[in-house]
Amino acid sequence: MTASSAAPVRVAAYDCGTNSLRLLIADVADGRLTDVVRELDVVRLGQGVDETGRFADDALERTFASAERFAALACEHGAERVRFAATSATRDASNREEFISRITEIVGVAPEVISGDEEAALSFRGAVSTAPTRDGLTLVVDLGGGSTELVLGADEPVAAFSMDIGSVRMTERHVRTDPPTFDEIEAVRTDVRSALDEALGTVDVSQAATVVGVAGTITTVTAHALGLERYDSAAIDGAELSLESVLTACDELSIMPREERASRAYIHPGRVDVIPAGAMVWAEVLRRVRTEGARLDGGISTVVTSEHDILDGLALSVG
Repeated sequence: MTASSAAPVRVAAYDCGTNSLRLLIADVADGRLTDVVRELDVVRLGQGVDETGRFADDALERTFASAERFAALACEHGAERVRFAATSATRDASNREEFISRITEIVGVAPEVISGDEEAALSFRGAVSTAPTRDGLTLVVDLGGGSTELVLGADEPVAAFSMDIGSVRMTERHVRTDPPTFDEIEAVRTDVRSALDEALGTVDVSQAATVVGVAGTITTVTAHALGLERYDSAAIDGAELSLESVLTACDELSIMPREERASRAYIHPGRVDVIPAGAMVWAEVLRRVRTEGARLDGGISTVVTSEHDILDGLALSVG
């Protein structure tokens, strides 16, 4: 007699990052997700946090308004379990208690300000739940607005590191010109290289047989590399592209004028101003992975993109 499958549980998972607030309502059964609703609002909660160390009032208001809309959806669709995770910007903000108090009122559960290590583990779980991987270790790179997580593992993470490097943080810190100047690009690259020097003391990326990239910057770069006219999740999710084609796409987006970026339908309007710096970060990570891997046999020649990330990991964790 075979064991019967568990009855599905409907969950709502919120991921509140530096740039966006996202919602996944899904049915979870036997460790697998069936999507009901996926939503994203670019709220830029981390606006100015790198410089001021606190949330701006207008950023909080945008985030609260989005949370109210998402909470109504979770109620409408009958979510039984809810988890709300806040990441890089909230870890850094001195007035995070105001954010935590109001979100608790809106959503009905207290937001968890998760550590970089937990963020990394959840991203890894979400990414490897669906992404095509080779035998051996997988490196998952979650490139957010305020931080970038490197996670190495097989079924479970064996090493992880969270870098205070992201598309919003690098834009606010270094990019003043449209398109970015050579000096601005070099300033971003210098920060990323310094962060990687530290990260690679913990995460040996040379061991990776597969590289999987997740989150909005990386999916946008992939859309550009694929030559899409508009954003197409089905085409992007699971796409495996040559490393060279991804690096070319990064370099093109890094120097693309804002007017042209805004005209590209695959770039979310809330990502138009930060995609150049985000693409610079992704390129530096990939170049470093290639260099480290070349010391062993072969190294990395392709990159996989996944639409499944920390949001999926959060949903699975409460299912």
